[in-house]
Amino acid sequence: MQPPAASVEIEIRNLSKWYGTHQVLKSLSTDVRRSEAVVLIGPSGSGKTTFLRCINLLEQFQEGEIRIGGESMGYQTDATGRRRRRSERDIARLRAKVGMVFQSFNLFPHMSVLQNVTIAPVKVLGLTKELAEERGIALLKRIGLDDKAKEYPDRLSGGQQQRVAIARVMIGLPDLIIADEPTSALDRVAGRLVVDQLKDLAMRAKCAVVLSTHDERIFDVASRRLHIEDGRCFEVPIHYH
Repeated sequence: MQPPAASVEIEIRNLSKWYGTHQVLKSLSTDVRRSEAVVLIGPSGSGKTTFLRCINLLEQFQEGEIRIGGESMGYQTDATGRRRRRSERDIARLRAKVGMVFQSFNLFPHMSVLQNVTIAPVKVLGLTKELAEERGIALLKRIGLDDKAKEYPDRLSGGQQQRVAIARVMIGLPDLIIADEPTSALDRVAGRLVVDQLKDLAMRAKCAVVLSTHDERIFDVASRRLHIEDGRCFEVPIHYH
């Protein structure tokens, strides 16, 4: 039996993206709900990464709309009805709604684990250092790494580094987490632990997750699966037992 629907957190309508004359995304439309994990599957070059980067405003899209929490991400309509790209300040504010987990971890090697987790809330969200550290320690404890708070990233395994990257994303209390191939650099055991903890933290925070992967071993983390190929997407049925 399928779980009951939650409120829609992300609305994507007719999203299209070109690089020059090459159209990478072709009128993609979907919704993602709170406390839902959507897994993107499809061959390399199908548009999965571009799709995620558009959601996070790392890429500009030419047509369509992305709304998170009811607010349009890339564009706004002015008093004359014209659609205009948002200012860089506005984009930075909106981007804080979205946490992104990269496959390469992107931790700062000269900072401790706790510093890596708390640097963004202090600088971007304006939290006090004390509150950020309190949140950081609580998150590290939840993923079993509170004893590594003072360690540096090069002293951690790949799986531990990816879990630190997830804690760094979660500390900002995002509406949405997107993860691009988060297990690609990890072995089976570490990859399974990473996605399980990512989903657990996201569900506790009642935020949505969109995750791209080629790793069939973690497909079962999905509430829904979307197959992207040749710039288009369609839903792959999941049978609930």
